[in-house]
Amino acid sequence: MNVIYNGRKTKIENGLTVNEAFKEEIEKNEYTVVGCLYNNEYRNLETELEENAKIQLIDISSKEGMKIYVRTLVYIMGKAFEKLYPKEKLMVEYQLGNAMFCKCDKIEITDEFIKNLKEKMQEIITKNLEIKKVVMTRKEAEKFYNETNASKGRLQFDFEENEEIYMYYCEKYYNYCFGVLSNRTGIIKIFDVIKYGDGFLIRYPSSKASTQMPEFKETKKLAWALEEFEKIHSVLDVLTVYKLNKAIEENRIKDVIMLAEALHEKKIANIADDIAQRKGVKMVLIAGPSSSGKTTFAQRLGIQLRLNGLKPVTISVDNYFVERQDTPRDENGEYNFECIEAIDLKLFNEHLVKLLNGEEIEIPEFDFSVGTKRYNGKKMKLAEDEILVIEGIHCLNDKLTSQIAKEQKYKIYISALTVLNMDRYNRISTTDTRLIRRMVRDYQFRSYSAIHTLNTWHKVTEGEEKNIFPYQEEADKIFNTSLIYELNALKPIAMPLLQEITNEYKEYAEAQRLINILKYFREIPNDYVPNNSLLKEFIGGGTFDLH
Repeated sequence: MNVIYNGRKTKIENGLTVNEAFKEEIEKNEYTVVGCLYNNEYRNLETELEENAKIQLIDISSKEGMKIYVRTLVYIMGKAFEKLYPKEKLMVEYQLGNAMFCKCDKIEITDEFIKNLKEKMQEIITKNLEIKKVVMTRKEAEKFYNETNASKGRLQFDFEENEEIYMYYCEKYYNYCFGVLSNRTGIIKIFDVIKYGDGFLIRYPSSKASTQMPEFKETKKLAWALEEFEKIHSVLDVLTVYKLNKAIEENRIKDVIMLAEALHEKKIANIADDIAQRKGVKMVLIAGPSSSGKTTFAQRLGIQLRLNGLKPVTISVDNYFVERQDTPRDENGEYNFECIEAIDLKLFNEHLVKLLNGEEIEIPEFDFSVGTKRYNGKKMKLAEDEILVIEGIHCLNDKLTSQIAKEQKYKIYISALTVLNMDRYNRISTTDTRLIRRMVRDYQFRSYSAIHTLNTWHKVTEGEEKNIFPYQEEADKIFNTSLIYELNALKPIAMPLLQEITNEYKEYAEAQRLINILKYFREIPNDYVPNNSLLKEFIGGGTFDLH
């Protein structure tokens, strides 16, 4: 039988799995192999090979490989916890750097708890147990749930379109995962469990340094922002997709939407009040990763600042790029417009100092077609009651505004910090929420296909990891732009775009992964979304004409 391995035709025996056919390659690989790309779909290594199947091994030096590693680690943690505390419940709440924050319903997190959990996890890993994917009919699944009184994987059973129910099984332990797991527990080489707040962190390496545990850096402001939203939505009783779908079925979703939007308005008003109370502040700097809703946030913040007697005036960092011949290049020799050295920092700071001193400046307009600044007579002077509002990827980096005193600056980090979970063990990634937002906006307003968005997303996230995330704790305030109901509203636009991608494209794997998440959300009409919502920046039809 012939298969295509890494683009080359390879002859193998019939009836072999990926693991059996490529055992030598897997063992020799520099990094731990955790899965494979099989006909452009993420698969377990126990997948049986078929004629002319296209195969690529996935190891933990890739982002998807590390996702499989983390899912497997969380699965092992769930198994260990159930063995130690069979009658108790825990929840994987959110990600903090290279760690998952977990909380128990009733158990106090003590040093002994951490020690026991870590030891039990290590025991499971050392045994190198097999993890099997089990397929049940709906009838078999109903019997399983009735007999075990389990909630794991229940969401897929409640989704009536599912004719088969999948569970992962390992030595008497069942659980479900919205994504591929490794075939064995022994692939986990590095992990840690530490006490954190009123819960604990499951720590793991990054794909960029997959053979070592990174130094633990506490992100207090980010953790606080996530915890705040978690508590509020806990009061609303909508922390899981099941609960959210229930609100739609019971016609309570409009209340959930109004409360979610009211929370945004209250937080924006609080930020504006805080800025106004700091009498020395003359500059608001806003930064956040792609598809965070920065533009709408800036508009809504501007309204609240006006209520405080401050008139916002914007200045665009994009007009201050260095001349094209001075633009730094990346490792591939291409222009790197995202690094801070691509900005004419000297001129930008000179202009900021003059504006804050009450002087007039002539603002350049950058001509991207030829790569130079042009002066067209556009003048600017800051009045006593005006405040500068600057938005850009480097706004939290003090290098951008090095000549401005700290007390004159107010920094805001914004991001869609998702706190919604599929269920107790499966969280929805903040990055996935932003990716779906961007995909919808790209299609609606930039005429880009979902394939284009998926294909370029890795470059977007790489830039964020270098230029935004390292500075998020420098912010005076962190604003969470996520809306608990947003995937229900984005689904009607996103789902058809993803379903158009066939398995002849390499983006098919990511498309299928996102489909497998979105399909469980009950749709809501776009007209349920208020006109001033941050979500309108992506679906259109909002109060702020942004497109």
